[in-house]
Order: sequence, then structure tokens, then C-alpha cells
Amino acid sequence: MEPLLDAAERLSRAELEALQLDRLRASLRHAYDNVGFYREAFDKAGIRPQDCRSLADLARFPFTTKADLRDHYPFGMFAVPDAEVRRIHASSGTTGRPTVVGYTERDLDTWADVVARSIRAAGGRPGHKVHVAYGYGLFTGGLGAHYGAERLGCTVIPASGGMTARQVQLIQDFRPEIIMVTPSYMLTLLDEFERQGVDPRSTSLKVGIFGAEPWTEEMRREIEERFAIDAVDIYGLSEVIGPGVAQECVETKDGLHIWEDHFYPEVVDPLTGEVLPEGERGELVFTSLTKEAMPVIRYRTRDLTRLLPGTARVFRRMEKVTGRSDDLVILRGVNLFPTQIEEIVLRTPGLAPHFQLRLTKEGRLDALTVRVEARADTPPEQRDAAARSIVAAVKDGIGVSVAVEVVAPETIERSVGKFKRIVDLRRGPVGGV
Repeated sequence: MEPLLDAAERLSRAELEALQLDRLRASLRHAYDNVGFYREAFDKAGIRPQDCRSLADLARFPFTTKADLRDHYPFGMFAVPDAEVRRIHASSGTTGRPTVVGYTERDLDTWADVVARSIRAAGGRPGHKVHVAYGYGLFTGGLGAHYGAERLGCTVIPASGGMTARQVQLIQDFRPEIIMVTPSYMLTLLDEFERQGVDPRSTSLKVGIFGAEPWTEEMRREIEERFAIDAVDIYGLSEVIGPGVAQECVETKDGLHIWEDHFYPEVVDPLTGEVLPEGERGELVFTSLTKEAMPVIRYRTRDLTRLLPGTARVFRRMEKVTGRSDDLVILRGVNLFPTQIEEIVLRTPGLAPHFQLRLTKEGRLDALTVRVEARADTPPEQRDAAARSIVAAVKDGIGVSVAVEVVAPETIERSVGKFKRIVDLRRGPVGGV
């Protein structure tokens, strides 16, 4: 099927960069004129919006962090009067004050447009039914997917999260072609299909659009093989707009094309903040080009990736995010990400794709135990062999010793949204996570 492209997707690279510069200069001015935080930060850095004469000049402007958003809770980062805000979303706030974001009427239109573009790039078409199993409410996932699917001309099934057995029944009865959900909850649905004696490969589903948490190529293969679908990645975060900042194209599955007509990406060294050349891995930073209610300038996402040239679209790609700087575990001086463990678990025979990392103290040292479920048909001797295999693979591939506990099926808590991979049971002042 030939991809359908909108006007922005048909721009040349030179035309796109000219549009980006015009929009960037307007966004910097909008932020400076209407948000006290940005006016103070720009003045302190000795730079003004008019000093941005090229896209490279953006590197001279200061960063925005999640702490900045929390410090100005709830509405201190808004750039329009309250009466012009049509919707408010917020993060969960599990690690402090939530980050609050606002949207004007035009912002909501833009958001619906970029999610519609994302679904279309994933293979969705008008008339398809889309089962949305992201959570609805203050979390941006459910409503972001919902309005984007409607904008494309799809029929939306607003299932939200939870009630897993009912979701499986609805998928069988309503016969959606597309599901939008976190990858960890898709695995939960997979277990429920099999528990009900339904072959997951027999469903109507053709495409899964997965986001809201890092996932690996090994998990993609697991989902595609066991569901007989195309599994593609969607990227977004509420501080920038929500889902729909970038999307993997189904025809290539080679990283996520960033919708650069609305969101300008940089990758920086996480320690120094220096902008890195295309192709080098570092921390992803975004500047909004068209947001009205809450523009963000050089927002540090903490997601680790690299920028690559466009393939299926003119827009640059970001490599699949497989880690966040704030998910990093430093175990006895060795850097470790949960996705590294996931890759090992998924290629180890006899194990299910459900695992958690438990951090504890053994004397003065941090210790890590990988708890992973066995598949139902795995005999005890194979479970022991699988545990030894993981210990060896982590030691050889990552360079650190861990304990592995292979537990019975359905022992580890299932995800109904974003899954918490790391359980920190240490006490006292510790570092690392």
C-alpha cells in the first residue's frame, strides 16, 4: 500500500528547514513575551528571540527541565490567558508535583493532526476501527489517541486500561484493525487471549501502535509473531504535546520520524548539554514550534536516542528509545538499563516476557535480582538452566553480577498502563537509580 502524504510530508528538506526557522523564531518570541520563566531565563543567558537567525542558534538558548515545570505548578508556564485554555492534562506526579500542560483550541487541532498523521504512517486508514487501550483522564495517551483516530476518519473504541478479560472480548466482538496501547499491556492482553483459549493470531488486528514506555526489537518480534500483526512505535510526552510527536512508518520500521514541522529535535550530551552531531547517541531535547498555550524551549526529555536522516519521510528519524537517563541503574559502578535485561530475557528459552528488577542492599553494596516468569510448560530443570543463562549473559554482556529468580507463571503483577520495571528496596542514602 502506497503511503498517503499530507502537504508537510511532501516538502523538500530546504523548504522544511525554512518553515522550521520561521516557526522557531515565532515560538521563541511567544515564550519570551508571555511566560515570565522564559523571559527571566533568556535575559539571564544574555540572549533574546531576535538573536535566533539560524536553526543552529537555538543551541545558545537555555534548557527547560521537568523541575522547572514543577516549580511553576500549576499554570506558571502558560502563555495565554486562562480563558483561552480549552483543556488541561497532567502527569501522574508520583515523584513529586505533577507537570501540568494546557491546550488552546488550535493546540488541540494540531495534536489531533499529528496523531492522525501518526496512525496513517502506521498503516491506519479512514474507516478502520481503532481500539484505544491507553488510559483516559489527565494522562495524555487515551484522549490523544482518541481524537487523532477520529481526525483520520477512524471508528474509535475507547476501551481505556484495565478490565483485561472484557478487552479481549471486545476485540473479538468489535473486530478492530488497530490497537493503541503500551507494549507491556499488550503482553497482558496476550496472556488473557491464551487463558481464554483464543489464538491471538486469529483476531482482526492488523497493526499495533505501541508507546508510553521503552521497548525493544526483541519485544517487537515477540508481539508480531504471537499476534500476527505489524508492531510499530509511537513517541510523545505530555510536556511537548502528548502522543504524536514521532511515529514509526509501517513500511520501514526503522526508527520514528519526528514531525519536525511542529517539534524541533536536538540530541545533547546528558552531562555537558553540548549539542551532538547527527548519529551520536545522547539525550533528546525538544522545542515546540507551533504550541500556543504552553510553548516549551529546549525541553530535556531524559530519553536516550540519536537522530538519523529521514527514509520513508522527509523528516529526520529518532532511533527507538530503549532507555531514559532517569531509568539508569548504576550497579557497583556499571551502567545498566532495564531494556538490556529485557533483550536477554526475551531470547532465553522457557521464559515469559514478564520481569522486574529488585534493588536491595547487601552490606554496603547494592544488589540486583532479576525476577522473571517461566512459561507454563517450562519444566523445573529448564527454569534453573534459564536462570544460569541470564546470569551469564548479564555478566558477559553488561559486565555486572546479578541474581536471577525464575518464578511461576502469573506471579509478577501485570501492567494496565506504564509498567514499573524497577522496584527499589534499598534503605538509606543510596545512588544509582
